[in-house]
Amino acid sequence: MPVEHWSDTVLLAELSDDPQFTDDLNSLIEQCEQNQRLSVLADFRGITYLNSSNIARLLKLRKLVVISNQQRLKICGANTHVWGVFLVTGLDKIFEFVNDIPTGLASLQLDA
Repeated sequence: MPVEHWSDTVLLAELSDDPQFTDDLNSLIEQCEQNQRLSVLADFRGITYLNSSNIARLLKLRKLVVISNQQRLKICGANTHVWGVFLVTGLDKIFEFVNDIPTGLASLQLDA
C-alpha cells in the first residue's frame, strides 16, 4: 500500500483488495498509534468488495483516529458496490466520505 505523508498531520493511503487490505489497515493503525496527530484519507478506488473482517478493521481504525486521537478519517473513491455495503450496514452515517483525493486532502488541511 502506498502511504504518503501528505503533511505532518495527514496520511494518504491507497488501499487494495484482500489479502493486502488487512495488512494495509494494520499498517495504518500502527502509524496512527505511533503518531496521534495523524488524520487519514483512505483511497478506496482499488477496493472492489468488503467483507466483515474488512469492516471490523475499518471500525478499529475509525475508533483510534476519530475517537481516541480526535483526528479525522475520510474515505474517497468508493465504487457503487462498496458504497452499497456502507449503505446497507449503516456505516455511511459514521464514516466521512468525499468524492476524490484533492477534495479529501483539502478538507483535511482546512480542518487541521
